[in-house]
Amino acid sequence: MQPQIQSFFDKATKTVTYLVSDPGTGRAAVIDSVLDYDAASGRTDTASADAVIAAVKEKGLTVDWILETHVHADHLTAAPYLRRHLGGRIGIGDRVDTVVVTFKHVYNFGDDVPADGSQFDHLFADGESFQIGGIEAPANVSFLFQRM
Repeated sequence: MQPQIQSFFDKATKTVTYLVSDPGTGRAAVIDSVLDYDAASGRTDTASADAVIAAVKEKGLTVDWILETHVHADHLTAAPYLRRHLGGRIGIGDRVDTVVVTFKHVYNFGDDVPADGSQFDHLFADGESFQIGGIEAPANVSFLFQRM
């Protein structure tokens, strides 16, 4: 059975969030979620994430994964917000520690920002696979989309 894929385009950042689900099991993953951010005011909003939440609920899906394909410099992630509202585990590649260390120095993050990836629920090793319902997916998410 083919996965169902719904995309959510964020006009402000020109990025796309994906909702991937297994129609046979109703299990799903959200990939590269967006937290709305207004640079002029410094305020965030959840309208983009709320659209994903509405789609998940409308389809009666259960979210197992909230995946980040990379650390985003082009937008803020809504992963923690989605996890609070939908459940699931937040996952990213296990080399995120290198990026966070770099960002800590560039953006002067304090010691309260861990640089070991512990803010994520799962760190995927290169080549590790995972399940979205009955769909086995490689941890290289871009490869997953090339196959669909």
